[in-house]
Amino acid sequence: MVARLIDEDPEGAYAYSRIALRLASRVAAVREAAGFAAYANQKFSEALAEFRAARRMTGSVELWPVMADCERGLGRPEKALEMAGAPEVQKLDKASQVEMRLVAAGARRDMDQLDAAIVTLQSPELASNSVQPWSARLRYAYADALLAAGREGEAREWFAKAVESDKDGSTDASDRLAEMDGVEFVDAFAEDEDDEDAERAQVTVSEEAGTRVPADDADDDADDVELADVATDDVDDDIDGGDLQDDEDDEDDEDDEDDEDDEDDEDDDLDDEGGDDSTGDAPVRPQS
Repeated sequence: MVARLIDEDPEGAYAYSRIALRLASRVAAVREAAGFAAYANQKFSEALAEFRAARRMTGSVELWPVMADCERGLGRPEKALEMAGAPEVQKLDKASQVEMRLVAAGARRDMDQLDAAIVTLQSPELASNSVQPWSARLRYAYADALLAAGREGEAREWFAKAVESDKDGSTDASDRLAEMDGVEFVDAFAEDEDDEDAERAQVTVSEEAGTRVPADDADDDADDVELADVATDDVDDDIDGGDLQDDEDDEDDEDDEDDEDDEDDEDDDLDDEGGDDSTGDAPVRPQS
C-alpha cells in the first residue's frame, strides 16, 4: 500500500507506514518502506532512522545513497560528502553508484561549489551514448549545474540530451529546454476550462439581468400605470355621474308619485262630498 501511494499521495503513504510500524516494526521491509514514506514527506530525521534500522537488519548497503541524501536534507552536506567517499560505495551496483554521484554533486552545490559539482558529475556514465535508467537524471543534473554556472550553451546541449533519454518523463528537461529557447506552452485544457467558466458567468449574468426591468421599460411601465389610473378615475367619475343622474331621476319619480297621490286625495274628497248629498234624507214621492 505504501509503495502504491507514495508517488500520488505521500501523506497517505506515510500514514499507512506508521500503522505498519506498530504492527511489524521488526520486519526490515516495513522499516525500509516507512523510511521512504518519511523521505517523500521530507521528514528526513525519521527517514534516516528507519533506513539505518533496515540496514542493520539486512546488512545491505543499497540504502547508502538515500541515507546520504537525508544528511543533505538535515543541512549536513559535509556528512553526505563523507559518505560519498566511504568504502560502502564500492559495494553498490552501477545504478546506486550513479545515485551516490548525484547526491555528492548536490552536496557540493549546497556548499556553493558549482565547479566541483560539475566535475563530480563528469563520469563515464555521463559520457556514454547508451541510454540507461539513470541517464536522464544524470544528464539533467549536469545541465542544471552548467546553467547555474552561467554556461548556457553547454546547458542547452545537455538538456536536449536529457530530453532524448527521458522516455518516461521523470524530469522536466523538455520544459527547461523550451524555457531557454523562449517557447511558451499553452495549456489547452486550462483554456477550455476558462472558456467554460466565462460562459457560465455570462449565462448567470444574463439570467440575473432577465429578472431586472431596464430603466426605459420601467419608465414606460410607470407611464402606463399612470394612464391606467387616469382611465380608472374617469370611469369612477362616469359611474359617480350616473349615480347622480339616477338619484335625480328617482327624485323626479317620487315627485310624480306624490303629485298623483295628491290628485287622488282630492278626487276622494270630492267623492265624499257628493256621497253625502245622495245619501241624506231624500224627499218621498207620493204614490199614485
